[in-house]
Amino acid sequence: MTEGTMELGDVGTSLMASDSKKAPVKPPNKFERLVQPCLAELVGTMFFVFIGCVSVIENVEAAGRLQPALVHGLAVAVMVACMAEISGSHFNPPFTIAIYLCGGMKLNMVGPYLISQLIGGVLGASMSKLMTTTENYSKAQGAAFALLQSQDQLWGALFGEIAMTCLVTMVVLLGAVNAKSSSPMVPFMVGCTVIINILAGGDVSGTCLNPARALGPAIVANYWTYHWVYWVGPITGGLVAAALVRLLLGDRKTRILMK
Repeated sequence: MTEGTMELGDVGTSLMASDSKKAPVKPPNKFERLVQPCLAELVGTMFFVFIGCVSVIENVEAAGRLQPALVHGLAVAVMVACMAEISGSHFNPPFTIAIYLCGGMKLNMVGPYLISQLIGGVLGASMSKLMTTTENYSKAQGAAFALLQSQDQLWGALFGEIAMTCLVTMVVLLGAVNAKSSSPMVPFMVGCTVIINILAGGDVSGTCLNPARALGPAIVANYWTYHWVYWVGPITGGLVAAALVRLLLGDRKTRILMK
């Protein structure tokens, strides 16, 4: 063996030794596994609901649905991008339920996530009341979903909440949970889906798609007319999306039929 070869061998050995000395990545501790994700869900939902409610309360009439559509969609995109590595960025009970049903999280975290999201919704709605004028707040019913006023509107609104929540939940599942179709563009995809849903269905149901977004303003403004629609519709839509992915659209790991 020549001297030059020995020198190259020594360099290679030195590089390998240097790599081996890197500190191993520590597994998440109990706080990072259990507490921090719930805090992220609470804070993320709080700011989403806060910004969303303010956009409705202070909506300029000339802007129509465009202002709340853009605000809700962009707020979702930003919060999902920020919190994805902490909690998965659900911020919505139907998302959490559907993600669990498709194998994307453990059962022991489902309840804490749901509670965190609902508390975050109430806090966000309270923040919007502190920020806005009494006149604007009252006129907008605190950004509660006050569009439904008669039985004639009910079934169309309920179907709209089911179908539109199914769509956005399917985007979440296929973009973030299903390995075959997962994409780093998920924050953008979810935000865009929220925007198009509000633009399409805002005059039919108000386009809630999220019980946490409905509950906060309902409690703070004490407005409960047809409130159940904004629980039954989104949760049903989330379950339909989970069934589609779990039974038909998912990859072999996610799908339970026709593997």
